[in-house]
Amino acid sequence: MRVIPLVVAMVMLPAAARAQAADAAQAPAPAAPGPTPAPAPAAETASPPEGSVQGASRARVTLAGYVEAFYQWNFNNPSNGITNLRGFDTRHNAFTLSNAVLDATGVLGPVALRLALQVGHTPETYYLAEPDRGASAGSGVSNRDVWKYLQQANVGWRASVGRGLLLEAGLFTSPIGPEGFAVKDQWNWSRSNLFFGLPFYHAGLRVSYPFSEALTVTLAGYNGWNCVVDNNDEKSVSLGLDYVTDRWTFHALYFGGVERAADAPERQGTLPWRHLLDVYVQVNPRPWLSLLAHGNAGVEPNAFGASWWAAGALYARVRARRWLFVTARGDVFYERSSTSGMNTAASIFWPGGWVSSGTATLDARPHDNVSLRLEYRHDEAGGDTWFRGTVSTPPGATAPAPNSPRQDTVTLGMTAWF
Repeated sequence: MRVIPLVVAMVMLPAAARAQAADAAQAPAPAAPGPTPAPAPAAETASPPEGSVQGASRARVTLAGYVEAFYQWNFNNPSNGITNLRGFDTRHNAFTLSNAVLDATGVLGPVALRLALQVGHTPETYYLAEPDRGASAGSGVSNRDVWKYLQQANVGWRASVGRGLLLEAGLFTSPIGPEGFAVKDQWNWSRSNLFFGLPFYHAGLRVSYPFSEALTVTLAGYNGWNCVVDNNDEKSVSLGLDYVTDRWTFHALYFGGVERAADAPERQGTLPWRHLLDVYVQVNPRPWLSLLAHGNAGVEPNAFGASWWAAGALYARVRARRWLFVTARGDVFYERSSTSGMNTAASIFWPGGWVSSGTATLDARPHDNVSLRLEYRHDEAGGDTWFRGTVSTPPGATAPAPNSPRQDTVTLGMTAWF
């Protein structure tokens, strides 16, 4: 019998708690990618929050939403208009509607649900890896077109055990790393290479328990990386820890599972269990200064040997004025694919073996619910990864071939929310 490795992971602090910690430091922290856990049961005498709807049964529904749009210039001036492998800011010389999201949370006693709907260029990107499962006479298809309008869809129940045991099921944004989907909650406009390379979302079940106001532990089971419907018969597991105060945020998470497709050559004669360890630390040493360090590493023993990766990112954010933030970020992501004889495992992340970037962002907030961003970014890689000048598609290929190991971009973006 295969023994599933013991996991050590963690789930992000709810967005509301993050906001409180950031306000205390007067410099907002980046939002966690995971969805906000179901709220604790409200007292029967509590008034409904502003912007919510309350019925006779004392159910509460809270609505939120945001819109993101940007214009970008890529100095490589690619003929296909694509800024490659950048996640959500991928269109050169075009005004782009990145994402429009409507987010509803409903609470009735210890039961809660969350439904976030979306449309735009962003979901077209992060659902690219969703498995394509065909239909039958009694079942419809499952593919990215079915799911891309959903950002989150989950239900939760808080049991009256100790401080409150929270059980959730459904579609979640990934708990890996400090960055998330909404630009308003990030320090930069673009996301790091760690965010783009690692999984965006998971479907499954998770259980979390707050051992104190600062410490939360979460255990979860998912179908896998970036799949609402699994691409194999094995499931993935995670175990995480979050410790958050006004001054410090510490996150550590283990994620493990078989992520290769059932017919992948890397599975021949073995189950290539992929191990991931994710850690980040944020500190607010001054009311105007926030610092963040993020590290991620993993290994996958497969039929051709052991594929592995190691990645890191450093952030610094300064509040220059009450309404103006300045952020610098640098990141690097190395990957090595296993090789045995004439066979080499397919890369998990990058075609050239490594990528890195340097990013500087001005974030002006003339209103509490509006952010204007101006960002410069330089990308570098170990091989042709991006597009430059005239781009062509090789004979027999279905996508254009990258022809540049570097690119520079300037992005002007705006987002507003309620």
